[in-house]
Amino acid sequence: MPTGSLTVICGSMFSGKTEELIRLVRRALYAKRTVQVFKPALDTRDPVTVIRSHNGALHEAQAAENSATLYLSIAPETQLIAIEEAQFFDAGIFEVCQALADDGKDVIVSGLDMDFRGAPFGAMPHLIAVADNVVKLRAICAVCGGDAARSQRLINGHPAPASAPTVLIGATEHYEARCRQCHTVPEE
Repeated sequence: MPTGSLTVICGSMFSGKTEELIRLVRRALYAKRTVQVFKPALDTRDPVTVIRSHNGALHEAQAAENSATLYLSIAPETQLIAIEEAQFFDAGIFEVCQALADDGKDVIVSGLDMDFRGAPFGAMPHLIAVADNVVKLRAICAVCGGDAARSQRLINGHPAPASAPTVLIGATEHYEARCRQCHTVPEE
């Protein structure tokens, strides 16, 4: 039986997570492996059949409402499962990824490791803890130009308060990459 694995690609907004996921998927396809790519149905920035990086790279994908529907959508012959924006899936995504890797599948997930407040986001910290491989990417801070590991939520060009909703799907219209020193979250 083949040995499965779990790779987690994480980082802030604009750090290249989706680009790296697509690169690994294309590499697997070149190796003639059977691949399925999933994204959360919640992510409506692009058509439900596509994942797209901020630099424009895209790949076909299947939208899944939750971790259970994702699991049920996996074909038996699939060798590699790629999951985009894993932080938007329910907590069951952890068990799904573990079960798939234990079943001999290679699983690659990408997602934000921290929310806009700088707190661990969804199931990502649990996935990182059990991953066979973790790729933590950095962006460039929009304020100082240093390495950025955080996502700054903006409202009318100003940092969003801590009371703002955790999930807001968007890109440059709502977020900037920031370093630890330039990242701020006002209490109100």
